[in-house]
Amino acid sequence: MKIICIGRNFVNHIEELNNERPSEPVVFMKPDSAVLLKQHPFVIPEFSEDIHHEIELIVKINKVGKYIEPKFAHKYYDEISVGIDFTARDLQAKLKEKGLPWEKAKAFDGSAVIGEFLPKSQFISLENITFELTNNNITVQKGNSSLMLWNIDELISYVSQYFTLKIGDIIFTGTPEGVAVVKPDDVLEGFLEGHKLFRIQVK
Repeated sequence: MKIICIGRNFVNHIEELNNERPSEPVVFMKPDSAVLLKQHPFVIPEFSEDIHHEIELIVKINKVGKYIEPKFAHKYYDEISVGIDFTARDLQAKLKEKGLPWEKAKAFDGSAVIGEFLPKSQFISLENITFELTNNNITVQKGNSSLMLWNIDELISYVSQYFTLKIGDIIFTGTPEGVAVVKPDDVLEGFLEGHKLFRIQVK
């Protein structure tokens, strides 16, 4: 399985990091070794002093697809969840400054939290669903899919132009504003329309 991530898909998050608004989706990848194992804590890596949480709506691909038209994209997933794209912001800044790839800052071991999946059929509209992240029971990020520059189906179609999507692949669809540093003893919990789908201890 591969993890395909979308950057800069919420205007307010673009503005909080002083990034340029993209004309098409920003895509990067995480390897399967980036997945944080169930029941395991997130251990802050030694190479960074500025790890940020980024809560995201995620989807799981359920069949093989290539060059998928937007109108057919809804057939390629039936489950959604939330996850965290942990980012070594200090390392990312250095890499961006030199025009280098982001992988060391975005794709390190344990950098992808994947919550429990729910059937998309239980939601009235995937273009108006709320998700949030709490840190020690305080809401630190909150987003709604209606605020995405590109919705889920558009992202699936776009990504499939470049990569064959396979069963079990995960797409992270971008984070809203509110990203911030995590510290030891933080407890991060992710919610989708009020359903708690993960709980992570930071060490």
